[in-house]
Amino acid sequence: MKNEEKKTQSLKQQSAWLLIAKIIGFGFSFALPLLIVRFMPLDEVGHYREAFQIISNAMVILPLGFSMSAYYFLARETERRGAAILNILLFNFVVGGLAALLLFLYPELLYKLTKSEELVSLGPAIGLVIWIWIFSTFLETVAIANSEAKTATYFIVFASLSKTVLMGAAVIGFASVGAFIYAAMIHGVIQTAILLHYLRSRFPGFWRGFDPVFFREQMRYAIPFGLTGILWIAQNDIHNYFVFYKFSAAEFAIYAYGCFQLPLVAMLSESVTSVLIPKMNELQQVGQREEMIRLTVRAMHKLAFFYFPIYVFLMITAETFVLTLFTKEYLQSTPIFMINLTLIPLSIFVTDPIVRSYKELGRFFLLTRILVLTVLIGALYFWLDQLSLTGVIAVAVAALLVEKVIGESMVIRKLGLGWKDLPLLKGVGKIALITVFAGVVTYIVYSNVHVYIEGVGEHFAEEALSMHKASMLNFIGGSLVMLISGLVFAPVYLLAANFWGVIEDSEKQAVVNILKRFLPKRGIEPLIDTPN
Repeated sequence: MKNEEKKTQSLKQQSAWLLIAKIIGFGFSFALPLLIVRFMPLDEVGHYREAFQIISNAMVILPLGFSMSAYYFLARETERRGAAILNILLFNFVVGGLAALLLFLYPELLYKLTKSEELVSLGPAIGLVIWIWIFSTFLETVAIANSEAKTATYFIVFASLSKTVLMGAAVIGFASVGAFIYAAMIHGVIQTAILLHYLRSRFPGFWRGFDPVFFREQMRYAIPFGLTGILWIAQNDIHNYFVFYKFSAAEFAIYAYGCFQLPLVAMLSESVTSVLIPKMNELQQVGQREEMIRLTVRAMHKLAFFYFPIYVFLMITAETFVLTLFTKEYLQSTPIFMINLTLIPLSIFVTDPIVRSYKELGRFFLLTRILVLTVLIGALYFWLDQLSLTGVIAVAVAALLVEKVIGESMVIRKLGLGWKDLPLLKGVGKIALITVFAGVVTYIVYSNVHVYIEGVGEHFAEEALSMHKASMLNFIGGSLVMLISGLVFAPVYLLAANFWGVIEDSEKQAVVNILKRFLPKRGIEPLIDTPN
């Protein structure tokens, strides 16, 4: 029993370290989109988003999920850990190099996707960024797979800082897509140097351990998940390429920021999933199905505690949120943003760690994604002329919802869950009801005062801060509205969650321990429950 508690505590600590890293990284990178929309015209923003859409998709698609095999093999291997690392590095180096060579020889491929002559001229540079980033981004993955969450935290924070400083300087100093590309290249080179140093210190002599037989074994494990991951990216992002084709660069900028992914949402999910993948592999290997279920339900509960209120709060304040971050020029992004938000509450279903623990599920999941993606492409291809920007995102979100339902059904059946297990989700149901209650209260306040508060904020910025640029007035006025709305939503939500027992005693104590560091002792004592 004590060993299980230690393992659970270790799991919590690893998740906490990764979450802290993501939050700090979010703090560094949050300023980047704010700078971009304020320093660059719509057309140039559209081209920037097109270029990095291609780069980010290539980084995930080309490695075929090979890097993720580190989670599986580092947890199970003892003698061949170095060989597993070498296999991943070789694979990533080769596929990245082929992509760079292709764009060096045929940069006009980018024109067929984006209709942008500017991106064609940057084709070789974009290829180099893809090559370097595919190789260097293994840094975070290998540290987590090696159960060094604290070290991974340092890597994530430094990478976010480096990227933000370099790309922020590019937008302020040059405000061009080319400047972004070269800043990204420098960032990748720095991260590559750190990766090689880390691997030499943790896996001495790893470069001497190439084994063709083991390489094929690792590939057989990775490819089904890699193909599934490729289909996931295609399913998530294929709609962007249809928008490239039909709409202008300026319209794509509107669409891209409507599809804005909240970094905090991704941080929570990635932090939990990254830790659960190796843990689920261990549990499945020894047949501990009940513990797998318990950890999954616990993860869902924790994610719901954050995802449900984020979803409801942003649905209420969506227009103000877009105004604050992206200025009035991007208000057309609001309906796209609201449709895209639908995916947030569904993100509590943590399926990937379980699917990766059962090879047969990986193959079936691959077939499911092929079917859903085929239907999605067909719908966008045949209906594109009739679809507006909101229509495109609605079709894309609907496809993701269908796949989510099918994926959950697979996991439920594999784990042998039934109606008798529904009480396990009682806590999630409580969170949903509490969130709706807090949302109703907030909506009443927001709908009655947001226009007035926005005006007050803009007037204050003009008179007290001598700001006259519209984009800055939008930011100050919108920020004040978001702050007031948050000060209504958060206390109602947290008090109701505490009253209904959603917040555990250990979590309250953790908050108290943090507050002790910043507040006087007398101010903390009332927060601590005294024993009866």
